[in-house]
Amino acid sequence: MQWIRYGVVVVLVCTTLSVSAASRIEELQEKITGHNSEIEKIEKEIKQYEKELVQIGKEKSTLKNTIRTFDVSIRKFNSDITATQKKINTTTYSIEQLGLNIITKEEKIKQNTQALAHSLRSMNEAESQTLLELILAHNKLSEVWNEVASIGQFQAQVNESLTSLKELKTELIQNKEEEEQKKKEFIVYKGDLDDKKELVEYNRTEKNKVLKVTENKETTYGDQLAEKKRKREQFAAEILELESQLQLEIDPNAFPQPGTKVLAWPLDTVVITQYFGNTEFAQTTSAYKGQGHNGIDLSASTGTKVKAALAGTIEAVGNTDVIPGCYSYGKWILIRHPNGLSTLYAHLSLIKVSQGQEVATGDTIGFSGNTGYSTGPHLHFTVYASQGVQVQQFSKSINCKGTSIPIADLKAYLNPLQYL
Repeated sequence: MQWIRYGVVVVLVCTTLSVSAASRIEELQEKITGHNSEIEKIEKEIKQYEKELVQIGKEKSTLKNTIRTFDVSIRKFNSDITATQKKINTTTYSIEQLGLNIITKEEKIKQNTQALAHSLRSMNEAESQTLLELILAHNKLSEVWNEVASIGQFQAQVNESLTSLKELKTELIQNKEEEEQKKKEFIVYKGDLDDKKELVEYNRTEKNKVLKVTENKETTYGDQLAEKKRKREQFAAEILELESQLQLEIDPNAFPQPGTKVLAWPLDTVVITQYFGNTEFAQTTSAYKGQGHNGIDLSASTGTKVKAALAGTIEAVGNTDVIPGCYSYGKWILIRHPNGLSTLYAHLSLIKVSQGQEVATGDTIGFSGNTGYSTGPHLHFTVYASQGVQVQQFSKSINCKGTSIPIADLKAYLNPLQYL
């Protein structure tokens, strides 16, 4: 603190932090800078892993490439875990740093407020003296002018101190807002850390399953893929027959018109690998029987965050893989939106929501994967007119008896690109 004297009055201005607080803040800043540098390096590694996964995805589906995908994904998620832990540490340091700044600013505001109150009282006393009283109180006229000049300088200093006090209060509010934001980030990072650890275990488990079933033989893996495709087409034909018989009332005015673009993309990075409708891909499998692909497929390595395309309620979640030999959507989520649309997210590795839960646009609802019938990690995304879709359990299916998935009147399937 610094005392500044002007004539008959004194102003107290708090100008420095305590030595210990200033030292700790500097120490924390060094740690934050160091961690940020390390995070930047790790994130470059993660991007390289992502490029490698994209490249593997373009190659033929073989046992060797499947194992490579698991191994690279595990390394990627381990790097993610390291980076996220450092982000948690950095956020913790930032919260402590902001806390010290808040305490310091609150103390400075308190001290400066008290000093200004004392100074204003002194100034008021000085200004209450008339010029005649000042002249009579001093032997020399020069002393009178010096006193008057000092009071003027003091008034200027008081105004400057008031401005400084206002700035301190503004900075205090900003620091408190930043602290609250950092606390929210801390919670998000903690959740991300748990998710990444779960994804590592998921990939390890799936890798071991593949090795066990195939006995690490490429021919066995090829036979398994062919069998999965046969059963997938068999189940798809069962669904198509059932959906063709549905005659649900669908009011075209009960949902947005095509082209309204009311949905957000469910992935941060969008690469469409299969389109909606009777595409070339749909024509290569007998399961669709000319009806076409009922959604779009988006490229996404296992563990990519999948987000709600619009606010709504989780209508249902499911996992067709719990029935051995049932190759369909794998892990899936159905969201019903207030505007008459519903959206499906399928082939997930992890589901992070539950039935009845309310979600906002952009909320993470799960992570992409390779569950169900899938020739590689991706996200299957379907848009329905809500009136025409329902979740149904299959009681007479050949391979999927007891499983539940959304089924819809064929009129209820909408082209996602008309709404994204």
